[in-house]
Amino acid sequence: MHNSFSSAGCFKDSEKWNQANKREVELYNRNNDIRSEFERDYTRLLHCQAFRRMKHKTQVFFAPHNDHICTRMEHVLHVASVATTIAKYLGLNEQLTQAIAIGHDIGHAPFGHHGENCLNNLLEQKEGQNAPKKFWHERNSLFFADYIETLQDPNAVEQPLNLTYAVRDGLICHCGEIDQQGIKPRKEAIDLYSMKRPGIVQPYTWEGCVVKIADKISFLGRDLEDARAYHIIDMTAYRELREIVGSTLGFERKGAHALRSGKAVNTTVLINDLIVDLCEQSSPEKGLCFSEEYFKFIIELKKFSFSRIYNHWRLNEFSIYAENIISTIFRTLQKTYIYAQNGRIAQALKVYPKLGQTFEDWLIRYTNYRPFITEKHSYVNKKALLRYNTPLVFDLNDNESFTKCIIEYISGMTDQFAIEVYEEIISF
Repeated sequence: MHNSFSSAGCFKDSEKWNQANKREVELYNRNNDIRSEFERDYTRLLHCQAFRRMKHKTQVFFAPHNDHICTRMEHVLHVASVATTIAKYLGLNEQLTQAIAIGHDIGHAPFGHHGENCLNNLLEQKEGQNAPKKFWHERNSLFFADYIETLQDPNAVEQPLNLTYAVRDGLICHCGEIDQQGIKPRKEAIDLYSMKRPGIVQPYTWEGCVVKIADKISFLGRDLEDARAYHIIDMTAYRELREIVGSTLGFERKGAHALRSGKAVNTTVLINDLIVDLCEQSSPEKGLCFSEEYFKFIIELKKFSFSRIYNHWRLNEFSIYAENIISTIFRTLQKTYIYAQNGRIAQALKVYPKLGQTFEDWLIRYTNYRPFITEKHSYVNKKALLRYNTPLVFDLNDNESFTKCIIEYISGMTDQFAIEVYEEIISF
């Protein structure tokens, strides 16, 4: 255990500890519960439907027919493993770390970042090209945790997840895309929905900072392995990897053999070496950081991954495929606005039974939609009532809210379900 972290942790401050454990809506109590607040958050996220669907969502490579390619759920488990290892060594709260890690991607769109970019492009950018992103999965993970995902309480009443502030903060602040050294938690608690861009505001806790870095370690390591499995990385690319290792770490560096052979990518060695270097270099004074050599290696490896993997022509073709699917579903549902206001979605989408049934169920649950034939009631969301002065998450009397409703409905889809709905739409 890195005792300097343990003695200087966030929660030595009782005020910060109370804020970290705070819930916007009180969670019911069980007389025989033996778990901490963060453990309760972990299991609530583990049992929610958005977590379950991640096993059928793309991480980088679309993988419906290959059991050994990393899915979004496997990525989340990798992050949890890496983050917990770091937190344990540094003497941080492992329960909080695991809760943030297990839930950090529940708001991710189908088809990975291609799907995320597509949903963002579909939302009107009224402020121009330099406007903040309208859809980003970190914020959407928080939104799903707060307003979409529910569990039954002991009385069989659906309740929002009602997570603690520290976990909710970790969900929206987990972006590992930005390269930073010396990451430290911010001191003040803020309205989490005031954040306008991903990756800019640091997490409120050291544990949130750990998950942020663990996200980067996990995807950089595993994406190389999957790229090799799909023959994305050729021998020219392997020679480039060797040059990166030699110029940043040196071949004599312990563990540099993880990438230098030119024949394989040893993901476990690579991830282990990054974890060890981070743990050895970090301190409460310096923040979470890598050595200069490993940080330079990460920068170069990330450039390599974008050049050789993420911008590979096959993934570019996949992005066109994903965009066509998502855009088609979006346009189809936007045409139903008048039908939604009149309670006739089932009629409007009668030739698309899977899309019609699930979208109507979504409207019944989260909006003021009232079916024309049967009388059902929306789910009463106490958190929405607290924030918006209405128990409804979306308002069908507002076209912009209806558009947001469609975006959120699509974002919850798995890859395979989106494909099935798309094929319903285009088939005659």
